[in-house]
Amino acid sequence: MQAYLIQRIVTLLLSLLGASVLVMFALEVLPGNAAQVMLGPDASAEAVAALSEQLGLHAPLWQRYGQWLYHLLQGDMGQSYAYDVPASSLIWESLQLTIPLAVLAIALTIVIALIAGIYAAAKHNKAGDFLTMGLTQIGMAVPNFWFAILLVMVFSVQLKWFSSGGFPGWTAAAGGGFWPALKALLLPALALAMVQAAVLARITRSAMLEVLREDYIRTARAKGLSRRQVLFRHALRNALIPVITIAGLQFANLLAGTIVVESVFQLPGLGRLIFKAIENRDMVVVRNCVLLLAALVIVVNFFVDLLYAWIDPRIQASAMRQGKVAA
Repeated sequence: MQAYLIQRIVTLLLSLLGASVLVMFALEVLPGNAAQVMLGPDASAEAVAALSEQLGLHAPLWQRYGQWLYHLLQGDMGQSYAYDVPASSLIWESLQLTIPLAVLAIALTIVIALIAGIYAAAKHNKAGDFLTMGLTQIGMAVPNFWFAILLVMVFSVQLKWFSSGGFPGWTAAAGGGFWPALKALLLPALALAMVQAAVLARITRSAMLEVLREDYIRTARAKGLSRRQVLFRHALRNALIPVITIAGLQFANLLAGTIVVESVFQLPGLGRLIFKAIENRDMVVVRNCVLLLAALVIVVNFFVDLLYAWIDPRIQASAMRQGKVAA
């Protein structure tokens, strides 16, 4: 396990380095100039050039990348052009909403998908199976922003159970608290989860049906185990590998989806920060936000790989054999 862990960590670090290179060079091709945006369209060329030099925009790309990476490793994300405050403080403030929202959404996704997928597999070719798969088909066709608007109309406008937008904060000093904040995130998380849960439920059903056809499942049934014991004690664990694979990939979709859903519910999360930074050509904030999103996806996939090895040790052994062959 130790050798497998070292191999995964090396892959993680190389992936993060590659992501930083892609982010830096990709954002450089965007049109516009931060100094020009800050000074306005009527600013003179001399003033724009002077501010560009002050911001370090005149330096070669490779030099700016090296400086950014050096300061990033020291925990310094730089100074925001638009707000004149450390970019880390802006990002941290936004992450206090976006990360809980994404975690809540992926938790709802997994719970809903497992319940629906296992139920459909247990009722294979019966009315329950057809109904569940029909609902998942509808869920896959509905965009999450449209579902978010529908949730607002039903639960906020009609029933008045939830607020239609805004975020009270996690502390009572900010006018909120844990439960008010969690309540404010519930509808956005549900809007994000329903579409992803529909996809994952179909994967869960297929994986469960494939496992249920294996010989050891028939052996377990022949021993007199109940259907519930066969489903949850023997079939579910082996069916989880493809489910975890898709769930890990869905985390990236959830992070991207939060940007749109945050706009619908007027949440001050990472999505709004990125929109404002792009509008102000605040590339320091944009660059760090995009890299952070990429890093979150890479780290989640890293833990998914470790979870694979824990669920099925054969994956760990196979990866190590492939590494020895490649060497």
